[in-house]
Order: sequence, then C-alpha cells, then structure tokens
Amino acid sequence: MKTPEFFKRSELTATLWTFRREFLMVGFFSMVANVLMLTPTLYMLQVYDRVMASQSELTLLAMSLLTLALFGVMAFAEWMRSLVLVRTGVRLDERLGTQVFNASFESHLSQSGSSPARSFGDLIQVRQFLTGNGIFAFFDAPWAPIYIAVLFMMHPWLGIMGIVFSIFQVLLAWLGHRQTLAPSEAAVAANSDSAIFLQSKLRNAEVIESMGMLGNLRKRWAQRHLAALDQGSAAQALSHRVLAWSKFIRYSQQSLALGAGALLVIDGQITPGAMIASNVLMSRALAPIDQIVSGWRGFISAIAAFGRLETLLLGYPSRDAALSRVAPKGQMSLREVVATAPGRAQPILKSISLSVSEGDVLVVLGPSGSGKSTLARVMMGIWPHVAGEVLLDGLPLNGWDRIELGPHLGYLPQDIELFEGTLAENIARFGKVDSEQVIKAATCAGLHDMILRFPKGYDTSIGEAGSMLSGGQRQRIGLARAVYGDPALIVLDEPNSNLDDAGELALIKTVKSMKALGKTVILITHRPGILAVADRLLILQDGRVQAEGPRDSVLAALQAATRAPKASAPVSSNAVALSA
Repeated sequence: MKTPEFFKRSELTATLWTFRREFLMVGFFSMVANVLMLTPTLYMLQVYDRVMASQSELTLLAMSLLTLALFGVMAFAEWMRSLVLVRTGVRLDERLGTQVFNASFESHLSQSGSSPARSFGDLIQVRQFLTGNGIFAFFDAPWAPIYIAVLFMMHPWLGIMGIVFSIFQVLLAWLGHRQTLAPSEAAVAANSDSAIFLQSKLRNAEVIESMGMLGNLRKRWAQRHLAALDQGSAAQALSHRVLAWSKFIRYSQQSLALGAGALLVIDGQITPGAMIASNVLMSRALAPIDQIVSGWRGFISAIAAFGRLETLLLGYPSRDAALSRVAPKGQMSLREVVATAPGRAQPILKSISLSVSEGDVLVVLGPSGSGKSTLARVMMGIWPHVAGEVLLDGLPLNGWDRIELGPHLGYLPQDIELFEGTLAENIARFGKVDSEQVIKAATCAGLHDMILRFPKGYDTSIGEAGSMLSGGQRQRIGLARAVYGDPALIVLDEPNSNLDDAGELALIKTVKSMKALGKTVILITHRPGILAVADRLLILQDGRVQAEGPRDSVLAALQAATRAPKASAPVSSNAVALSA
C-alpha cells in the first residue's frame, strides 16, 4: 500500500505508518471488547425482566455461563490489544532509536539546544502513551455512539441524556486542552532548564567545592527550581480544576440517569431491569470521554514530545545508507570560509582560504582569540555556523557520511574528553578493539611503556571522563586515539599544552611518523619547538590569514618584518618570538 504524503513528512510519521496493521488489529480487538461490553447490560435485563419473573434457575444458570464465556472473550480481546500495543512500542523504539540518537547528536553539535537525553525522553514518552491506558480511550471513544443508540432503543429520553452528558464531557476536554496546554509546556521547559543547570554544575564539582562557589550557584539553581515549581503548580492547578469538573459531571450523570430511569419506571415506560441496565450503559458510554479528560495532561505531553521529535527528524534526517565514497587521502581546502557564532557581532574567521596537500604538516600559529581552535573545528566539520567551502579531497566535507568518514579523521581538541571504559577502548574509539592497532597508536604517542605500568595494562579502567589520569596522560591518550588506525587527516589543537619535555618529544615523533606514512597533519600550537617538523606555516591574526606558505619562506618574511623599523601590518607576538 502506498504511503500517503502526510506520513512522508519525517521518519517518525513514516515509521508510524508502517505499524498501520498493528493499529488495525488493536482497532479490531477494541471492537470485540466494546461490543461485548453490552454483555452486563443484556444480563441485567434478562435477570430482572425474565429470570426474576419466571423464577427459573436453569435459565439463570445458562445465562450466567454464557455471560462468563463472553466475559472471557472480552478479557482475551483486552489482553491481545494491550499485547499488540506493547510490542508495537518496543519495535517503534528499535526502529527510531538510532535515528533519534543521531539526529539529536547532530542537533546538539550544531548548538540548537537539543540533547540526546531529552530526545530519548521524548521517544519514551511517545512510546509509553502508545502502550498505556490513555490510547485505549481513543480506540473506545468511537463506540460511545453505539451505546447511546442502545439507550435510545430503551427509551428516547435516556438517549438524549447520554448525548447531553457526552457534549458536556467533550466541551470540558476541549476547554481543558486550551487551558492546560501552554502551562504544561512551560512547566516542562522550566523543569528541563533546572535539571540541565544542575547537571552542568555537577560536572565541575571539584572546582565548585575548592573555591567555595556552592552557595552562589545554589542560589542560581534555587531561582530556576522555584520558577519550575511555580510553573508546575500552575499547570497542576488547572489540570485538577478540569478533573474536578469532570468528576462533577460524571457523578451527576450517574445520579440523574438513575433518577430519570426511576421516573420512567414509575410511569410504566421501562422495566426496572432497563433502569439498572441503562445506568450502567450510560456510564460505559461516557467512560472513554472521561478517560480522555483525566489523561489529558499525558496526552498533551505526548503530543508535545511527538512535535519535538518530528521537528528534530525533519531537521536532521538520516543519511543515505547507500552513499559511500572512496577513502579520503587527506587533501584539505578552505575557500572564503567565514565562521560566526550566535551573539557575536564580528565573525571569528574572516574569509579564510588555504590548501593543505596530502602528506603535508601544517602548523597554525597565532595569539589567543585569533580563531585557531575554531579553524580546527571547521576543518573537522563540527563548527555549525560556517559560510564558504570546506573541501576534503575536493568534495564538500558536509557531504560525507560522518560514521563512514570518522575512521579516516583524527582529532585532538584542546579540552580532552575521555569516556568511561578501559584505556584500550578509549584509544580504539570504542569500536572493535584491534590490539595491534591499539599498541601501535599508544607506542606512536609514547604511551606504551606507561600503560604497561598500570595494574591491568590496557584493560585498566580510567573512570568517568578519565578522572584517574593526569592532564598529561589524558592528552597522550587523546593523541593515541587521534592517530588510531592511521587516519588520512589529523588535526591536533594544542597537543602539547599539558606535556612535559618527554611528552613533547613523543609528540614530535608521532608527527614525523604520520608524515612518513603520507598522512596530512594540521597542528595548532604556541610552542616553537614543533616547527622543526612543519612543511607549511599559517599565521592567524584576528581571524584573518596574516601569513601562509612554506615554513622557511614564512619565517624569513617574519624576520624581515621584525627588522623593519615600521611594519605596515601588525605582527603577532608569536611571530616575533619565532623570528627571534
């Protein structure tokens, strides 16, 4: 069956459309269960109007056994629809889990504010709604007119009462939606903001404790927490108000329906059995609407979560699995690249153009704030706000599949992020651990002997974020991770900032070995000792290229500039130090 255009909007709606057979099965079992819900009504009618009049025990036994059998079928239908929905929810999670994680990760990387944790929370919320009691109310609601039709068969006034109370319940649900939607969304956003603030501060607990910052940060958290409490209280107050009115209508309906039935019995228009049965039937007719009203908050939350997932998957669709490229050789080109950041008036990088040939070592120099780290992120394709062209082997970098491209890239950021696991797993990028490649990368980074001195060697657990290691050790492990698998392009951002002399010698050896293998290395540093391995130099000043070219030519130009009594252009402090 062809997928309707509506269900092609994103992978979320398209995936839901693939479960149409399961939802049709739920609809079928709901039909069986709701038709059999008439069993208690018919049983009451027969007991009060036939058995009580005939005093026949055999008739009562036969009717009771038949009723029990129908109740068994009804229970089976209820169980089957629950089972189908639970399995559908699990399969939905299995199909969308990877896409949601990838999309939320890309969204978080582009600084749009989404996070994998929240996105998975949204997916869980949608799944729980689809497998919970709330969804049953929507499958049961279409059968309310059938029950009301049976009420009309008993007496027109009973049917009219059922319609009136149904209208009241529907209006209450609609008003509840209008009143509670905005407060509920505000409460969720406020709670999320408070949780994110607290989680970010816990990551720096040592700094907070050592410098006595806990009290000040607690005040800021308390402001967010109180705001979340206020928003939540307002949303709950409205929800409870709607629920109270729903209970008032439900209890009024039960009493008034019984009173109206009694009046009709007094007038001789219906039997006592019909009076009792109509009261039960009217309650059953209004039960789905009442469930919708009571579960409206969960429904609103599920709709909001669905909308966020829909927007996320529309903005970051999954890559074409059939897309595959030849392994890159490492040639990097930038053409008129401008990198910006939200809230900043001036660009960080301004019309950067350069080309790094395969197998070259480019060293990037410049004062703090000149845009060196931003340039490294641009070359890795992880800076979100970029204009111009960033090309790898002549192809746009953002056109590569990142999972396919990842093994061919090596990156060492300024802030080393290691992950909970063993040393070998961190070096192997948490893929399949190739012992030979791990040892090769560790040896290349000057780590092998140090690792062997750990209690369990390469199987030593480093703790959360590498908390068991020193800054220099973390930097060397990050370097080994960057060169693991001999990637074609390696970008190292301040790789020697935490290294001692032995570590820096190991770094120089690593760069030389990568160069010998024909790998492209881009190295950002403040230390001049690494210049010995450079093929080309790039000097950045205020986001612009001040000088770029072969190492000896750039150094000669800088020396000439420092000898001139009045330079026409400013020369960075790094350049002055190098020329000296």
